[in-house]
Amino acid sequence: MIYVGIDPGLRSGAVAAIDHNGKVTGCADIPAIDDRVDVISLNTLIRSMIPNGDDFCITIEQVGVMPGQGISSTGRFMRAAGAIETVGLLLAKEIVLVRPQAWKKALGVTAEKETSLNLARSLFPEASLKRKKDHGRAEALLIAEYTRRQS
Repeated sequence: MIYVGIDPGLRSGAVAAIDHNGKVTGCADIPAIDDRVDVISLNTLIRSMIPNGDDFCITIEQVGVMPGQGISSTGRFMRAAGAIETVGLLLAKEIVLVRPQAWKKALGVTAEKETSLNLARSLFPEASLKRKKDHGRAEALLIAEYTRRQS
């Protein structure tokens, strides 16, 4: 079984996959063209993370409007989240949406991005998480790990 985790977003979103043993099978930023998710590349990217046609599930962080964010930014973000969810549904026929509070509490991380980076670096040392801006990748990995632990 492959567990795909997605942290939605246009600029900081990411997708990652781990197998039933917690080994990383893929981890990357959400591909974008200008101000839109590149849905064709995202579809190809997710497929490339699922070796040998293994069974898989997709878990996406359930997002909402963020206080203080402008209308234009909110519109772009929600459009990106919808595009990501649609790609997930086309691939998996069923996806799981998880609130950030649920997976973060279960894994013991806070809203501070550094806590997600630190935990993901310790659980997945083979993943490319060297930069501070890799927090989206870290959170995608942790969303996949959350789902693996729930199974």
